[in-house]
Amino acid sequence: MGTQIEKEGQTIIVPEDPIIHYIEGDGIGVDITPVMIRVVDDSVEKAYSGKRKITWKEVLAGQKAFDKTGEWLPEATLDSMRNGLVSIKGPLTTPVGGGIRSLNVALRQKLDLYACVRPVRWYSGTPSPVRDPSAVDMIIFRENSEDVYAGIEWEAESEEAKKVINFLKTEMGVTKIRFPETSGIGIKPVSKEGTARIVRAAINHAISEDKPNVTLVHKGNIMKFTEGA
Repeated sequence: MGTQIEKEGQTIIVPEDPIIHYIEGDGIGVDITPVMIRVVDDSVEKAYSGKRKITWKEVLAGQKAFDKTGEWLPEATLDSMRNGLVSIKGPLTTPVGGGIRSLNVALRQKLDLYACVRPVRWYSGTPSPVRDPSAVDMIIFRENSEDVYAGIEWEAESEEAKKVINFLKTEMGVTKIRFPETSGIGIKPVSKEGTARIVRAAINHAISEDKPNVTLVHKGNIMKFTEGA
């Protein structure tokens, strides 16, 4: 059966038999996801000597969801992932024919998965271009829901792109579009709230994990209002 993972404040409460929802994925997903489950199960077995075990529950997205429900990303899948708190997914296909342009972007936006957290460290025995790879120990927090990842863009030479370019030129006085006739256009929304919460997440992690510092990386010398303000 399994037990639901819960959250109290900022603390995740993980039971002995947590329910983890998973999306098998498309393409290679049908091959690698079952292997991933076996590897994780074996790791949990070894780490906890059989005292803990994950209860895996599949939810549908991608081609399998479309074939069974007529939807690429069913609301039932989103509800299960929201309630379950912890999920994992395989690679998903890009739907053809309009509607959802990217299932990965749709998941990020609908579940508000704003933090892309990437640990970076060196493993002994692997090649590295740096002088002392053993000193590499960092975690990158990248904002995942705003900026160009919002996915607000129009294809080059489309009517929408032409309208946006014309508006920028005639109404906003923009003259820096080098090749307007063949340019795709994307919008880069960056909010105070979105910026504050990703910075807060990085700082909270540094405090909880006793990391010595947090470094903010931006391109404020060029993008003064979306990154430098």
